[in-house]
Amino acid sequence: MTPAADGTAGRIGDLEHRRARAVATAAPRRQGALGARERIERLLDAGSFAETGAFVRARSVGDGAQRPYGDGVVTGYGTVDGRPVCVFAQDSTVFGGSMGEAFGEKTVALMELALKTGCPVVGLNDSGGARIQEGVNSLALYAELVRRNVKASGVIPQISVILGPCAGGAAYSPAITDFTVMVDGASHMFVTGPDVIEAVTGERTTAEELGGARTSNSVNGNAHFLAADEGDALDTVRDLLSYLPANNLDRPPEYAPGSVADGAPLDEVVPDRLGQAYDMRDILHAVVDDGELLHVQELFAPNIICALARVEGASVGVVANQPLHSAGVLDIDASEKAARFVRFCDAFGIPLLTFADVPGYLSGVRQERGGIIRRGAKLLYAYAEATVPKVTVVVRKAYGGGYAVMGSKHLGADLNLAWPTARIAVMGAEGAVGVLHRRQLAAADDPEALRADLVAAYESTHGTPYLAAERGYVDDVIAPRDTRAHIGRALRALRGKRAPMPERRHGNIPL
Repeated sequence: MTPAADGTAGRIGDLEHRRARAVATAAPRRQGALGARERIERLLDAGSFAETGAFVRARSVGDGAQRPYGDGVVTGYGTVDGRPVCVFAQDSTVFGGSMGEAFGEKTVALMELALKTGCPVVGLNDSGGARIQEGVNSLALYAELVRRNVKASGVIPQISVILGPCAGGAAYSPAITDFTVMVDGASHMFVTGPDVIEAVTGERTTAEELGGARTSNSVNGNAHFLAADEGDALDTVRDLLSYLPANNLDRPPEYAPGSVADGAPLDEVVPDRLGQAYDMRDILHAVVDDGELLHVQELFAPNIICALARVEGASVGVVANQPLHSAGVLDIDASEKAARFVRFCDAFGIPLLTFADVPGYLSGVRQERGGIIRRGAKLLYAYAEATVPKVTVVVRKAYGGGYAVMGSKHLGADLNLAWPTARIAVMGAEGAVGVLHRRQLAAADDPEALRADLVAAYESTHGTPYLAAERGYVDDVIAPRDTRAHIGRALRALRGKRAPMPERRHGNIPL
C-alpha cells in the first residue's frame, strides 16, 4: 500500500471513529422510552434517515466530556411513506435535552432546510428547557426557533411530539406549530413547574395535573392528539402526514377511493323529537371513505367535531356539531378549536366539509365574561377568510348566529345542502312563539292549546329548509341517503376553485 493510500485509509478510519463517538448515546433516562435516534428510525421509513450536524459540538468550555457531539439534539431528513420530511429529536441524555447555542443553531438550520425544500417538519421534544449554563445564548436561540416556526406557519406543516418534559420557553415553539401529540402518562407541557408554582403562589399540584397529556388534551386544549405510548404517538404522526400536502403550494396526497357505507340508514339517524340527541359520527362515518376519521382535539370541546378524512381518495377537513354534547352548542372552546382547524385546512388547500346541527352560541354570564363575542367571532372570521372549497350540509337545527357561522352561504360557502329534517330559523319554535305571541298567549283561555297550535304553525314554515331554499341560501334539499353522492359531485366541481383575495399584509383576526 502506498503512503498516500495508507494516509487515506487512516483518515477514513478516523472518520469512522469520530462518527461512532458522535452517534453513541446513553440509555434513555425513563424506562420504556426510546433514544433520540431510535425515535427517528421508528418514525421514518426504514433506512431513509440522513443526519445533519452530527459533528457539531456543544459550546461549553471544558474537556471533551463536556462538549458532546450533537449537543443534545439529532437533526436530519428522511421519508414517511416515501414522502420527504425533516425531523429533529431532542436527546434527554445530553444535558437533560436542554437547548444550548449549538443545539439551537442545529434546529434552526433544519427549519430553514425544511422551508427551502418545502417539506413538513416534525419535532420530537424531550427537553428540560433552556440550558442555564449558556445563559442568554440559550434564550436567544429559543426566540430564533420561534421566529422560524412563524415563518413556516401556513407554508409547511409543523408537527410537535411531546415525549417527555417540555417546560418554560420550550413549550412555546410547539404551541405555534400546527399539531401537538402527547403520550399519556409520560408527556408534560407547562410554562412553570409544580415546585415553582408552590413556592410562588402556595398552590400544590402535580406535573400531571398541571400539564400532563390528558390535561393538555381535554382541559386546556394545548394538545391535539393523545397517544397510549411512544409507538402510538409516532404512528399518529405518520397517519396525520398521509392527509397533508408537503407544503402550501402542493395538493394534498390522493389515494384510491375507499369503500362507502350504505347510505340508507342515514334516513333514520335524526330523531323525530327535536330535543333527542344522536351521534353525529354516525353520519360522518357513512359519508367518508372507509368510514375513517382522524379526530383533532377529540377530547377538547367535544360539542364540536374537527377531523381529517377522505372523500373519493382526497383529503377533506370535517367540521361538525355534536348533538351528544350540549346539543352541539357553540361555546368559547368549540369556537376556538374549530377556527384554528378551519384556518389550517385553508392554509394547506384542504377542502372543508361542514355538518350543521347547532342551536346557536351558548349564552350565560360565564361565557359573556369569558369573551364569547370576541372569541366566538374567531370562527366567523375563519370561515369567511377561507378560500378552499367549502361544502355545508344542514342536518337539523341551524338557529341564529349558529346558522350563520357554520359554513353558511353568507360566509362564502360554495355549495349548501340541507336534509328535509333541517330547521333554519332565528330560534326554535318554542322560543319564537313565546316572543312573538306572548300577549296573545297571556289572554288566551287555554294558553297551552294555543301554544301548541302556534308552535305547529311555526314549525311548518320556519321549521323547514324550504324558506332558505327559496332564497337560494340552500342550493338543494336532499335525501340523507344521497349525501355522499352529492358531496362527491360538489367537491369534484370545486376542484379548480379560484378565490383571489385583496392585497394586504394580513387580516386582524380577533385574538
